[in-house]
Amino acid sequence: MGKILLGSHVSMNGPKFYLGSVEEALSYGSTTFMFYTGAPQNSFRKPINELKIQEGRKLLKDAGIDENKIIVHAPYIVNGANKTKPELFQMSIDIITNELRRTAAFHCKTLVLHPGAHVGQGSEEGIKNLAECLDRVFENDGTDVKIALETMSGKGSEIGINFNEIKKIIDLCKYKNRLGVCLDTCHISDAGYDITDFDNILNEFDKIIGLDKLLVIHLNDSKNPKGAHKDRHENLGYGEIGFEILHKIAANPRLIDVPKILETPYINEKPPYKQEISMLQSGQYINNWKENF
Repeated sequence: MGKILLGSHVSMNGPKFYLGSVEEALSYGSTTFMFYTGAPQNSFRKPINELKIQEGRKLLKDAGIDENKIIVHAPYIVNGANKTKPELFQMSIDIITNELRRTAAFHCKTLVLHPGAHVGQGSEEGIKNLAECLDRVFENDGTDVKIALETMSGKGSEIGINFNEIKKIIDLCKYKNRLGVCLDTCHISDAGYDITDFDNILNEFDKIIGLDKLLVIHLNDSKNPKGAHKDRHENLGYGEIGFEILHKIAANPRLIDVPKILETPYINEKPPYKQEISMLQSGQYINNWKENF
């Protein structure tokens, strides 16, 4: 078996911006990675021409990494599931539209989006609102970038907490070919799925949504047991899921072309990704590995 399509979230800061993102990913031994085109907590974005995109793309090409497999994550502040305040709903439409255009400018093909929260309106209303939001986005964005709706853990009034809810969102959207799924291992475990039999989960996903819609895996251990609805990521092997299960997911032949992205916590303010990627690529877990940090 060749190298797993595996990486992590990386930063994008000045002065190197995208070039720095690629350098960081390569330093971890990554074969893919995920980044934000600006701060995830706000909508302020630097102009595309300042972000050293061409330099980053050249480094990716030199390293033999397919830029089509690089993932962008949308900012957290959007909530297309809530229409109680029309101006905020419009803001979500505008931000998602802009992020799709920015993703295309990086020559990336996938934007991960949290489905949002219904904020007391009920999940059915939230699902309907998000489908409307996405239709209005896709009518005007002018790109071929796909949105990968992330599976959520079920905290608060989140929507998209199971495969059936994700399927309803896709079915209600006019532009179904522009939608896919980002499956987060921590989130689906916290939502109540039995992740110990991942092939069974893939079979269920395929039956309800279709494996061709699975665009990204977020590969995270969980601080909490199955069904906790908490959403707290843990480093590999230190959580309730465990390294063995996560390695089987990473190496699953049915997912060979699906990017797997680590979003595990920093340790003593340092990224753990080089160590975690090395263990996943080799299949060899190092006991108490965090003690080295």
